[in-house]
Amino acid sequence: MQLTDKIEKSFRLMEAQKKALKKLGLETLKDLLFYFPVRYSDMSEIKAIKDLSDGDVATIYGEVSGLKTKKAFKSKMPMAEGYISDGTGKIKVTWFRQAYIAKMLHDGQKVSLTGKVSDSKYGLTLQNPEFEKTNSLPIDVHNSLFAKDQNEGFHYPVYKETKGITSKWIYHTVHKIVGSGIVKNLEDYIPEEILNRYKLPKLSTALVWVHMPKNKNHSESSRKRFAFEEVFFIQLSRQKEKFENNQKKSFKIKVDEKDIKTFTDKFPFKLTKAQDKAISQIWKDFSGAHPMSRLIEGDVGSGKTAVAATATYSVIKNRPDQKDFGNLQVAYMAPTEILAGQHFEGFTKYFKHTGIQIGLLTGSTCKKFPSKVDPSGATNISKAQLLKWVANGEIPILIGTHSLIYKSVKFKHLALGIVDEQHRFGTKQRAKLANKEGFAPHFLSMTATPIPRTLALTIYGDLDLTLLDQMPEGRKPIITEIITPDKREQTYDFIKEKMAEGRQLYVICPRIDEPDPEKEFALQTKSVKAEAERLKKEIFKDKKIDILHSKMTKTEKEKVMEKFANGEVEILVATSVVEVGVNVPNATMIIIEGAERFGLSQLHQLRGRVIRSNHQAYCYIFSESKNEKSIERLKALKTAKNGFELSELDLKLRGSGDLAGMKQWGVSDLGMEAIKNLKMVEAARKEATNIVEKNLLDDLDLTKTELENRALKIHFE
Repeated sequence: MQLTDKIEKSFRLMEAQKKALKKLGLETLKDLLFYFPVRYSDMSEIKAIKDLSDGDVATIYGEVSGLKTKKAFKSKMPMAEGYISDGTGKIKVTWFRQAYIAKMLHDGQKVSLTGKVSDSKYGLTLQNPEFEKTNSLPIDVHNSLFAKDQNEGFHYPVYKETKGITSKWIYHTVHKIVGSGIVKNLEDYIPEEILNRYKLPKLSTALVWVHMPKNKNHSESSRKRFAFEEVFFIQLSRQKEKFENNQKKSFKIKVDEKDIKTFTDKFPFKLTKAQDKAISQIWKDFSGAHPMSRLIEGDVGSGKTAVAATATYSVIKNRPDQKDFGNLQVAYMAPTEILAGQHFEGFTKYFKHTGIQIGLLTGSTCKKFPSKVDPSGATNISKAQLLKWVANGEIPILIGTHSLIYKSVKFKHLALGIVDEQHRFGTKQRAKLANKEGFAPHFLSMTATPIPRTLALTIYGDLDLTLLDQMPEGRKPIITEIITPDKREQTYDFIKEKMAEGRQLYVICPRIDEPDPEKEFALQTKSVKAEAERLKKEIFKDKKIDILHSKMTKTEKEKVMEKFANGEVEILVATSVVEVGVNVPNATMIIIEGAERFGLSQLHQLRGRVIRSNHQAYCYIFSESKNEKSIERLKALKTAKNGFELSELDLKLRGSGDLAGMKQWGVSDLGMEAIKNLKMVEAARKEATNIVEKNLLDDLDLTKTELENRALKIHFE
């Protein structure tokens, strides 16, 4: 056996298994070895049925009853179902596609079941649990009065499964791979002194311990090692980027504070202390020896665009080196055409008294401000003309989408690149913005996604961080209410009153289509399509309703958002795709259905869609849960001061995997667990920085190769 061998070469696979492995992204023996358990069936997780709640992963001891096989109503999927009771309560158990289990067990059989508890329309349900027959039941699950040998050690590791592949198959297959001896000779790509410093097991040991732990210490040590290694390689990549960026020449920007104050005094609001601080940090970066690399994090409405406009004005008031004419240039990139258009409109208001020319470049639009015909407005121009003016430096500010980094776009003196809501805009894209003289533009990234400090330190390791943690004066705090089923009708009545005053409404649902009622109980939640029909038929009969979801094309999405922004659509029923959306000041109300399915951070992001004006905004969290823990968690939305506080709380309460949009970071669930540990993140950062600053990477061949391999897999850019 070789690690590079295909799984099907070493093991006989049925067609269903081949499809399942492909779906899980497992192709080689190495892939399988590095496919880690999500948890272990551990005796210490034993709970009484009466103490179970939605989302728990637990082991239950009890007697089974009511066992039967059946087929799902729609999909005709074979399944087994029954009940387990332990004297404190009774819970339904379902095994999808495992009808044979009903014949392996019998009513009255004593068993231990380990799995995830879900709250469904049938009440609490245990789905696809691992099971073991047992001869006796514990006297008291809280005190765990078992014989000592019965309580020690782990059961099978539990892996993420898919149709055709079970945890047990993965476990036994990995066991054979390890048994072949190929793991013993694996060389470690983390330097030995680093492993020793943090008491981490070497690679060959960690791989055995993570799949086949003999005790809790084995599993914890191995997972700690792999978590550390993931953060370490991300940090190594980030610090390398930072070091390379610092070798480039940058434009020295001279700041005329008096002139800039005259510019900001014309804003229709007073800058907050947080905005002033952010601007000061940017000015300091402008005067440094290296190109600025800064991230501004701030809640929706905290004034990031005003900071961007001030930074832009500071830059374009400078002449190119050793010249007494022309301006330095700024490129401002947004993720969608609508958002780019809104930034263009915003900038024309900020800059209208200056006479400075601003261009807009998207896939479908080319504009210039001011128009010769109407100095207070913009005019459509040809793409060729716009690109010509940008190339010769006549247009100092160019706003657009990814079009800005196409080969056809040439800047004469680009000194600042601003990127809005692009979570990673990497060195490759920055290189495309740099000019032929080798000057690297200063770089300012902005996001309205509040993330925990540890995650920011990891993902944005090459960027300096600025927090905008204040809201502008006069902005009314959003009124947030947790709505239980009995309060729905009066909430709808209040919304109708506000809509009669001309306001608009978002309705957010967790799914696009209606679920198969027998397929997956945990996701029996409202869908966009069905809810839009219901609202039109039963609640808002005279309102114009449209839908928005991720399966629509980019053009379809933008068309719907444009209609909503223009007031042609009064109610927008959508998935969380509107999370990073457009500015619709008139949309002051949002309903979030199935709120338990979202993280607090994501709920906060969604809520931010409606605080775009000085009208009072309302957020209604519609919850179907009867679980007190779920309701308590949602109540944090009413008490937390800002999104940063909520993101930290989310990390603590739900775990990193549940934070909003975490998959976008390209970090595994195990790596995300490491983000909870500030000491681990700081240690990985320290080691990575030391290697880069002392130029040790070329001497660490295995580390360098592993870094290059991972860079291909992690899609930050």
